[in-house]
Amino acid sequence: MSTPSSPKREEPKKRAAEEPEGAPPAKKDAVDIVRSKAGGAYIPPAKLRMMQEQIGDKNSKQFQRMNWKLIKKKIHGPVNKVNVGNLVSIVRELLQINIIRAKGVLARAIIQAQAFSPTFSHVYAALVAVINSKFPSIGQLLLTRLIVQFKRAFHFNNKIIAITMAKFIAHLVNQQVAHEIIALQILIVLLENPTADSIEVAVSFLKECGAKLTDVSPKGLTSVFDRLRTILSEADIDSRVQYMIEAIFHIRKDKFRAYPALIEDLDLIDEEDQVTHIVSLEESHDPENSLNVFKFDPDFEANEANYDEVRKQVIGSGGETSSEEEDGEQGSGDEDEDEEADQKLAETAQTQTIIDNTEQHMVAFRRKVFLTIQSSLDFQEAAHKLLKNHYKTGLKRELCYMVVDCCAQERTYNRFFGLLAERFCRLKKEFQESFESSFRETYEIIHRFDITKLRNVVRLYSHLLATDAISWTVLSGVKMSEDNMTSAGRVFVKMMFQELTTAWGVAKLLQRISNSTMQEAFEGLFPRDNPKNTRFAINFYTLIGLGGLTVDLREHLKKVKKREMKLLKQRWAQVSHRDA
Repeated sequence: MSTPSSPKREEPKKRAAEEPEGAPPAKKDAVDIVRSKAGGAYIPPAKLRMMQEQIGDKNSKQFQRMNWKLIKKKIHGPVNKVNVGNLVSIVRELLQINIIRAKGVLARAIIQAQAFSPTFSHVYAALVAVINSKFPSIGQLLLTRLIVQFKRAFHFNNKIIAITMAKFIAHLVNQQVAHEIIALQILIVLLENPTADSIEVAVSFLKECGAKLTDVSPKGLTSVFDRLRTILSEADIDSRVQYMIEAIFHIRKDKFRAYPALIEDLDLIDEEDQVTHIVSLEESHDPENSLNVFKFDPDFEANEANYDEVRKQVIGSGGETSSEEEDGEQGSGDEDEDEEADQKLAETAQTQTIIDNTEQHMVAFRRKVFLTIQSSLDFQEAAHKLLKNHYKTGLKRELCYMVVDCCAQERTYNRFFGLLAERFCRLKKEFQESFESSFRETYEIIHRFDITKLRNVVRLYSHLLATDAISWTVLSGVKMSEDNMTSAGRVFVKMMFQELTTAWGVAKLLQRISNSTMQEAFEGLFPRDNPKNTRFAINFYTLIGLGGLTVDLREHLKKVKKREMKLLKQRWAQVSHRDA
């Protein structure tokens, strides 16, 4: 039974009939990787710039889209690495790109960076203050978005986001980017119908901007604390919130000394250059989220040229502000004097040797080793990370001591440290000698260790001995006698031999102890110099359940007794012969 052919199958035949013979096959439409979703694939910045240079028409949509991607990458990098020391250089780096066109991206990047690191809110606020002094529209956009996010978090009872946004707004008030009226409005909203979360947000907000409100609006701050005093006396709140309110009263009594409004390094804007925005919390605000996405600009080249002129006015063509250039012209004579003084200082610095006794480099090295160990999945990864560094003289020894210290600080013994120390000992003789010296020094101060640290250290060294990673001659410093052994030393020896017995067994351990080449190592642990010390060692090992290790000592003690009895008989014979 034949079936009628579908029209879909007939279409290719019709197209083939319509095409002339010998014509090249039709090419598929090329996919524009820039316009596709997420760029289609990751494009390295260098390749993106090369593709951008190949486009001749700068007003084309493709060129502008590539330029937009480059701007986004150039914004996120500097914003994420800003700190107190490099703030000015970061601002100069950001001003090299058209931040007026990408102000939505810049505002979002700063808000996200502050949300991830709320402790650096004062730094991000200073960054916004510097940019706001030259481009007020960016500061107003960022402040508007912060208020919108705070209102949304307050509406949905999201305490964490509310505290983060409130902290950023508080530091913007300190930098005079936002007017103090917005701070008072936030406090009124939080304390109007107080809850435990709203009071916590209000207290954290007051800590950040209380010093500034004390100067610019003392009456408003007084009314806020009156409201807190009423809540403390009348409202039914838990003890945690009461403690927070009492703490903020103590901070106010101390005049907010622990929470200054501005630190000296972040006070960068003169009062006449500051632009303060008055934004009300009660009004509805448009966050202008459309500025976060790419839009085609028909006047792209003209706008870029206008921004270049603005940028030159702000930072100058040579990377310096125009005010700095004027000051340089006026003080050329002072600069010559400063250069001569710098030359003299340089000459004296060459003849002086500075010795750093603070050991800051050692503290930084130990911190780096600790973080490397904690971030490693296994001992092999940790050893690879630690060994790829080039250590100065003495730091290799400190590295071994740091491994022992990290092991001692654990709650229970972690086999990770034993394997790591074994790997170091097998790689270099220097590491082995360092662990051997650490064994001797640790045993000398073992009485200072608590029982947890002592157990961890003993198991670490027992692992190194059982695997022959360190020499057994380190045991020569342990003297088994009633006079020399402390209680901590006896616990150390007991745990060590119990660990070795668990790893090897009594027979193999006895074989190692009886080895003639190892007598120097066990001379102190199995003493034969004095019968008193020999009896003490036999009683000690028998008491901890390892009496099988004292077979040779018992035979030695029997021989000593026979020798003493023989000498005693000889003396009695000599005395009796004299008497006769």
